[in-house]
Amino acid sequence: MSDFSVKPVLTGERTVLRPFTEADAAAMAEIIEDPDVVRFTGEPSAELTEERLRSWYGSRSEQTDRLDLAVTDRATGELVGEVVLFEWDTHARGCTFRTLIGPRGRGRGLGTEATRLIVGYGFEQLGLHRIQLEAYGHNARALRVYEKVGFVREGVRREADLRDGVWRDWVLMALLEQEWAGHRGHPHLDPA
Repeated sequence: MSDFSVKPVLTGERTVLRPFTEADAAAMAEIIEDPDVVRFTGEPSAELTEERLRSWYGSRSEQTDRLDLAVTDRATGELVGEVVLFEWDTHARGCTFRTLIGPRGRGRGLGTEATRLIVGYGFEQLGLHRIQLEAYGHNARALRVYEKVGFVREGVRREADLRDGVWRDWVLMALLEQEWAGHRGHPHLDPA
């Protein structure tokens, strides 16, 4: 099993996942401040100054305990979001996955392909056994993407978060290496 020190470039039909650089800070600031991103990921815990974002995205390639990759539109090169494998457990060969896609990347299959690319890398190149995630129960778009890629709902943390005066559920999902080996991110295709 490898660690997360290698920061690959992963290329699909619609997206290219690549390592972050400091220069990505401005585009990511715009994405992070998008109202839908805030609604489904929460407010940042600290003020996101330009300097802080440059430092954060500029240091992603140095991290050996997580893999943060920029999601770019292959046709235009535009940065549209991020995918992250983190909370790496070497003993259990597992980690947590998260993603966010900004408004210019939505509705075109970029998030689905980016998810397949990084999850496939996690299982096929890093030797992971389990990749898990948590998503708000009211984030139908994200839940649909995760199910399309093969994540299985394992449970719900009921009313686990108070957002805008409303109690929100967290949906727990995971994908196992043997499930991935059987469908490679396309669980609903007929194997015949």
